[in-house]
Amino acid sequence: MKEIVLAGGCFWGVEEYISRINGVVDTEVGYANGRRKNPSYEQVCTGMTGHAEAVKINYDENKLTLKSLLEKFFSIIDPTIENRQGPDRGTQYRTGVYYINEDDKDIILDVFKSEQEKYKKPIVTEVEPLKLYYKTEDYHQDYLKKNPNGYCHIPLD
Repeated sequence: MKEIVLAGGCFWGVEEYISRINGVVDTEVGYANGRRKNPSYEQVCTGMTGHAEAVKINYDENKLTLKSLLEKFFSIIDPTIENRQGPDRGTQYRTGVYYINEDDKDIILDVFKSEQEKYKKPIVTEVEPLKLYYKTEDYHQDYLKKNPNGYCHIPLD
């Protein structure tokens, strides 16, 4: 099993989309790479904690490569927009790839280079090692499975 954390705007839709990819074993929403220990949703929404809404992904590398996972991730975000995806605005909605395994960095950078060729504007999606991660409150986990008519900025059909 491999693990990576992706931030792509509101974590509800990103988690639901990613959870449907063959080879993804488990997803969990959380707050990544901020400054505050164990923040609440309300604190993250102020923009003062520095955390991004993110999804921790466990995947079977025998069924899904990191390259393929990242290409699917790029298909649901606009990596050239800073601190916004869809109508959601704020630093918590920035896009990011937060790696746990240093060996993944070269693969990530190769995908970024390939993706950049599709855009005239520079990609602003962060690429950083995962420094801090906190699981969100339970009501955010699998939110769109529990609330199928809930808000989502990503087309899931």
